[in-house]
Amino acid sequence: MKGKLEDNNARLIGDKKLEELDIAVKEQVELNNQDKSQINSMINDMSFAIDWMKTGRRPGNLRGIDRRSVYQRTALVDMDLMPSLDIVPEQRELENIEKQALMDMLIDLSHRERQCYLLHMAQGWSMQEIADELKIKKPTVQKFIERARNKIKRKLSCHTNVI
Repeated sequence: MKGKLEDNNARLIGDKKLEELDIAVKEQVELNNQDKSQINSMINDMSFAIDWMKTGRRPGNLRGIDRRSVYQRTALVDMDLMPSLDIVPEQRELENIEKQALMDMLIDLSHRERQCYLLHMAQGWSMQEIADELKIKKPTVQKFIERARNKIKRKLSCHTNVI
């Protein structure tokens, strides 16, 4: 009996030590994972900084800030290279025949089509600006302008066939 009791005590002590070792190993694994995470974070930060210093711009950007508005900043230095270039077109008065042809084309348009078409084509307003002004939706403005264009194209093709 004494032998069995000693075996049970030894087994209990062994189980306790095993549980303690298991807990210690789990804690060590958790600490190792935290260390790995922190080290990987430091490596990524340093790689990012090194890439930035090598290229002179933020890594991952498709285009640097110095290239953003390159087309806007481009200017012709010497305009003598193109002397015949007429920058400002001369304003001219429409002849009566042209005015009549224009009125014939615009008269076939509905009020809204004419309004949207003239604001967009003549005044240079965006479709969203027209929609905001007329308190209608942008796709509606787009449809009015498209209809007006189609009517004008048909009128022009008929007009050119007659002449």
